[in-house]
Amino acid sequence: MNRETTFDSSDTLIVVDRSRRRRTIIIGAVAAVIILAAAFFLMRGGGDEPAGAGAAGAGQGQVPSVTVVIPGRQSVDRAIAATGTLAARVDMPVGVAGEGGQVARVLVQPGQWVKAGQTLAVIERSVQSQQAQQLAAQVEVARADARLAQNEYERSEALVGRGFVSKADLDRKRAARDAANARVRVAQASLAETRARIGRLDIRAPAAGLVLERNVEPGQVVSGGSGALFRVARGGEMELRAQLSESDLSVINVGSPATVTPVGSTVTTSGAVWQISPVINQQNRQGIARVAVPYNQSLRPGGFASVTIVAGSQQAPLLPESAVLSDDKGNYVYVVGKDNKVERRPVKTGTVTAQGIAIAEGLQGNEMVVLRAGGFLNPGDKVRPQRQQQ
Repeated sequence: MNRETTFDSSDTLIVVDRSRRRRTIIIGAVAAVIILAAAFFLMRGGGDEPAGAGAAGAGQGQVPSVTVVIPGRQSVDRAIAATGTLAARVDMPVGVAGEGGQVARVLVQPGQWVKAGQTLAVIERSVQSQQAQQLAAQVEVARADARLAQNEYERSEALVGRGFVSKADLDRKRAARDAANARVRVAQASLAETRARIGRLDIRAPAAGLVLERNVEPGQVVSGGSGALFRVARGGEMELRAQLSESDLSVINVGSPATVTPVGSTVTTSGAVWQISPVINQQNRQGIARVAVPYNQSLRPGGFASVTIVAGSQQAPLLPESAVLSDDKGNYVYVVGKDNKVERRPVKTGTVTAQGIAIAEGLQGNEMVVLRAGGFLNPGDKVRPQRQQQ
């Protein structure tokens, strides 16, 4: 019989069918063989690949493929980046031109546009007005005296031929007439002076522009020593006073185009260099280039801004940012050289444009430069270059 009897720990009889156990073992072994055979065929690719193909593919896969570019040489604008402070191109302080007094009215506010000669503030003038009226009356008195002196002279002149008036009396009449006319002119001049003083009590804009500051309030007593009561930017024109190194100042010219971007803003304003400092600061070896820009609401005097000045153009290789690497030794690129081996090439970068980075030194433009994955390479590595036209 194919049965086996045994007892467990509690003396219970257990009957085991040995044929069923043998069949289970055989089925498990066959399943394991089938699984191993399937895995073997899958690893060989179904058994259709030649015997040497696998070894060749493995050897080829150890050489990485890299994308390279031959940049050539392009015309690139030479741009100089700098920072500086915004200011009014012509900042006009406006104060008291006359004798001053108590401010009666202030007619403008900061940020307001004004015309040339427009009244900014009015000073109380009641006393000066009374003086003007008094002088106007004195002019009338002097004119009346002059008319009387003229009439007396004319009558004396008619009688001198008939012997009723001597020539000496006629000369005195002529002198009295001339003196009366002179007193009229003196009175008129005094009146004109007073009226001019009254006119100077109005604080006026010397030119059209934008009001930047107002430092006066109604009721305030001002005089010639009160300082600037208003500040006006002539024409609203602004400028950026950029700090540039000595070498950068030597390559820019008056009229060089520039773009100004205030800090914290994405708005750029086009302008041009209108003045270059004739001296260099001996402490920091820098000078100032003044960039004129038209009025823009984002440009506020006293603010900080960056500027890019175009100082001509140059022929240079242009590479994407992914091709230029850097470490503690400086900037460099990987060049595919002889036998497709990677070489490290130190470079000096130039202008950064929307198209890429200009290489000022280190490349001629006819090299095969690794475009991407340079960070995973080492000098001397062998690669398979795949050229990409830039």
